[in-house]
Amino acid sequence: MSNRQGRVQDKVAIVTGGASGVGREDAILLAREGAKVVITDLNEEGGRAVAAEIGDNAMFVRHDIASEADWQRVVDATVQRFGRLDVLVNNAAILQLGTIEDTTLAMWQQVQRINADGYFLGCKYAVQQMKANGSGSIVNMSSLAGISGMSAFCAYSASKGAVAALTRNIAAYCKARGYNIRCNSVHPDGIRTPMVAALFANVDPSTITADQVARMAEPIDVANVVLFLASDESRFVNGAELRVDNGYLMSGD
Repeated sequence: MSNRQGRVQDKVAIVTGGASGVGREDAILLAREGAKVVITDLNEEGGRAVAAEIGDNAMFVRHDIASEADWQRVVDATVQRFGRLDVLVNNAAILQLGTIEDTTLAMWQQVQRINADGYFLGCKYAVQQMKANGSGSIVNMSSLAGISGMSAFCAYSASKGAVAALTRNIAAYCKARGYNIRCNSVHPDGIRTPMVAALFANVDPSTITADQVARMAEPIDVANVVLFLASDESRFVNGAELRVDNGYLMSGD
């Protein structure tokens, strides 16, 4: 048996949207590095499978992130099972195509409800619980769309811009009050996940350019950044926007 201590040894983390894609990769990597992980998702079968793969240091809770009652239940279950909360990874989200001209109000409200309201609720209840520990780390999954304003994703871009602004607000608030709770956002470009694959399932492959292919990250590329932000290695990183985009926003070729 190895005596190696993991990078997040004995920390307790909640990972939303943990049944697949980046959330699954986050949960597995955090557990591999010593964390106890609470996986939440609406996908019960997938979430339970990830928890079973990890073993005793994981559990699954069904969770609608836009429900305040669900957030209270998830945090309570986490503390009851593992005794504390050290890390929140706000990862669950929905992605819908729609420009400013063809986005309906119903679509707009649905995206904001999950991607913005859900993250607000997670941060609110995580801060309340982490205060009891005297420390904590919140990692909010934003997007390059929240910085660059991708024209095909009106509601999604706005929701992820809200996540970035919320992140800065929470970082400033917790720092001013001496809570020792950090809050940072991660901004990937395209990621090879089931959510992205489903969105582009009906797109003609001949219309996909080499540049678009090169811009696609693997889930582990994002999970490695999440692990860093969850760990004490990033103790002086607060209110930051970390791009995972292979330099897409840089000028030049």
